[in-house]
Amino acid sequence: MRMLLHACCGPCSLEPTRILAQEGHTFDIFYANSNIAPRAEYERRLNTLRAFAQTIDVPVIEGAYDPAAWERTVAPVGESLLARRDAEAARARELGHAPTSVGELLDDEHRRERCRLCYRMRLKEAARQAKAGGYDALTTTLAVSPYQFTDVIREELDRAAEQAGVRAYFEDWRPFYDEATRRSRALEMYRQPYCGCRFSIAEAEATRAFIREQQHERKLRKQAEQAESRARAEEERQRKAQKKRAYAEKQRRKRAVLKRLRAQEAADKRAAAEATDAQDGGTAGAGTGAVSAHEHATRAAAAARE
Repeated sequence: MRMLLHACCGPCSLEPTRILAQEGHTFDIFYANSNIAPRAEYERRLNTLRAFAQTIDVPVIEGAYDPAAWERTVAPVGESLLARRDAEAARARELGHAPTSVGELLDDEHRRERCRLCYRMRLKEAARQAKAGGYDALTTTLAVSPYQFTDVIREELDRAAEQAGVRAYFEDWRPFYDEATRRSRALEMYRQPYCGCRFSIAEAEATRAFIREQQHERKLRKQAEQAESRARAEEERQRKAQKKRAYAEKQRRKRAVLKRLRAQEAADKRAAAEATDAQDGGTAGAGTGAVSAHEHATRAAAAARE
């Protein structure tokens, strides 16, 4: 199938072009992005895209760069959203409430309507180009980024294609975003720090600040958890050491008691032995004295007879 691939930038074109080529499609790239501000940023992204397209031998068609039309069509909704968001943020600060997600921070519920108008303007231009160029279908790299409103992109692609009388070829390429990121870095491609429009510049800065704050808070929580874990471990170590010392002291006292008992037992045995020896000695002495008296009496009787 011969397609027109609407492209927002070089990095987001990496995986769609690879996949379309593998599927056997032929395609040209159409760069229609009047939302990008300032002009130098628009040119830088276009040059990055062209440099990549040359490596795969695919032509890049540039649409009209008309930021004034974008300002008329999309900016009023963006200004309204900005005022609403600032007012809600002020009320939240008064109540002590802080956003818990990027979606809440940027008010995605209402921001998607500004982005819808932006998608619509660019895809309508791409659909007209596809019709005029006789392409079989229109597709877009906008569906690569997980930071876009993919469901809205699909709706606006279908709308633009139907109005122009061409086929919409939608693919959700978000699963390939990480690979596109890896490849673009390996190729040292320019990777823009914001979506494109002037509103998104401040939103990207706010998002990065929010993420840094969240990371800092997670780091502090992790440090606190680690400190608490270390304190519990130290407490457990102290408890075990105290238990060990108490057991050692108990064993020491037990050994001391046993030692005293053994010493007393030995002393008692010695005393008993000495007493036995003394008794045996006295009995022997009395027997010897009796024999001697008998001998004297015998001798005396013999002498008398003589």
